[in-house]
Amino acid sequence: MPAPAPITTDDTSMPDRDPPPLTGPRHPGLLSTLQAYGGLQVAPARAFRRHDSLGRIGPLEVRLAQSAAEVRQAQKLRYRVFYKEGTAIPDPARLVARRDVDAFDAICDHLLVIDHSVTPNGTGNAPAVVGTYRLLRQEVAEDFGGFYTASEFDIGGLLARHADLKFLELGRSCVLAPYRNKRTVELLWAGIWNYVRMSGLDVMFGCASLDGTDPQKLAQSLSFLHHYARAPEEWRASALPERYVDMNMLSKESIDPKTALRALPPLIKGYLRLGCYIGDGAVIDHQFGTTDVLIMLPVSALNERYIQHFGADGERHAA
Repeated sequence: MPAPAPITTDDTSMPDRDPPPLTGPRHPGLLSTLQAYGGLQVAPARAFRRHDSLGRIGPLEVRLAQSAAEVRQAQKLRYRVFYKEGTAIPDPARLVARRDVDAFDAICDHLLVIDHSVTPNGTGNAPAVVGTYRLLRQEVAEDFGGFYTASEFDIGGLLARHADLKFLELGRSCVLAPYRNKRTVELLWAGIWNYVRMSGLDVMFGCASLDGTDPQKLAQSLSFLHHYARAPEEWRASALPERYVDMNMLSKESIDPKTALRALPPLIKGYLRLGCYIGDGAVIDHQFGTTDVLIMLPVSALNERYIQHFGADGERHAA
């Protein structure tokens, strides 16, 4: 069976102009949603847009999206992975657009992995987008109504306890099926590490998903995360009370850690290897068909082995 065609950056169906500064309510609402459908970013997000490469391995490069067309390609990739391959249920707007879009797209940076060896039909157009991550810096989130994570977890106390630190929200990560390998994932993390280092950020956090919406079927995974990776009090945040799902479903003694770890999604296993903490309680996301947990990864808690691997100055995968 042939591999699916890669997402390409030759989308010309929408204008590639940047929007004027917002003058309306400063939150990711209707105006931000309309901008997001065009792949446009608000002025504070555009102002930080780095033009240099954040890493490279062979023909694969990681960098930030540089245009509205590239943001739209990231949205197309997300739609393919979440809605066509996965169990997410598109609303009418997403179904028509064939893209995964929300208002936060307009205020985020979009990290891309692009394959310079692949072009659409050999036409010499822009290279293929094969992986993406969405990055939201705290100063932008605060200007536009907050973080996406706040719709599932009560992070207000966490942010207040660490008011002297700069937070970065990670989300909407996905990779095209043929590229789901160590090399692509490593390049994405090299890009994130370089972004964090160059931006002077202190804490990474966000929602990570387990497939399925029945907590009983996920009891081993949720209980393992609760017993073996639960955040210490200073880094703990809980699921919103109305969405809270207890993760402490099995006793610690009844869990085989190696078996439970193997059963976790690769993304969550990767976070654990880096040294992440897990929040209190899970949240069921019916639209995406997942059960979400809160990931917190202070730079100070990063596994030293991975800092050495990527390089303290991010030089390992420098282009």
